[in-house]
Amino acid sequence: MDQISHSNLTDKKLVECSANKVSLETELSETLYNTMKDFVLSNPTWDQYKLINSALATFLVQNGCTDNSVSEIYLNQLFTPSKSF
Repeated sequence: MDQISHSNLTDKKLVECSANKVSLETELSETLYNTMKDFVLSNPTWDQYKLINSALATFLVQNGCTDNSVSEIYLNQLFTPSKSF
């Protein structure tokens, strides 16, 4: 029964998370794209979505954003270990 409750909780979290996301399309320089691709390929705990979220949160916090959700993303990525690039 505990496993069922955990599964339902996980499903609920996934639904809540997906409801809070938007799609973003942008053009990148080839150099920036290749560097991002190389980073993601050499760091298995990262993907392009996590990288973009982290970069945007870092930019916003460093430029005065005080939203708690943005600060949480920023702080989480500070303490997530990754290989040096």
